[in-house]
Order: sequence, then structure tokens, then C-alpha cells
Amino acid sequence: MDECTAKMIADAYDETVSEALGHGHSSEIAHREGITAAAMFLASLNGSDDTSARVKVEGLGLSPL
Repeated sequence: MDECTAKMIADAYDETVSEALGHGHSSEIAHREGITAAAMFLASLNGSDDTSARVKVEGLGLSPL
């Protein structure tokens, strides 16, 4: 994955986590929502299946602020 794509995925993750935390969700729930959103974004970018996209996103080591 190139640096630009990784940055866009991290941004999608961060935005979703911030939204979830803003709605009062725990950091664990916010993290899961962020991973899901980022994986969906990646899958839409490169046409990969959801499982493959999730594995790639989890491999980035993203975590809540």
C-alpha cells in the first residue's frame, strides 16, 4: 500500500473514531467502528473483498487518539 493510500485510510479511521467518541462510545467501540469504516473505504478504492481490506487496515496498527 502506498503512503497516500495509507494516509487516506488513517484519515477515514480517525474521523470515524472521533465521531464515535463524540457520541459517547467507548474507545474500544470507536476503534472497531474506525477499523470497519477504513476497511470499507479501502475495499471501495481497490475493489478488494471486505476480509482482505480489514486485514490490511488492521496491519496499519491504527488506534484511537
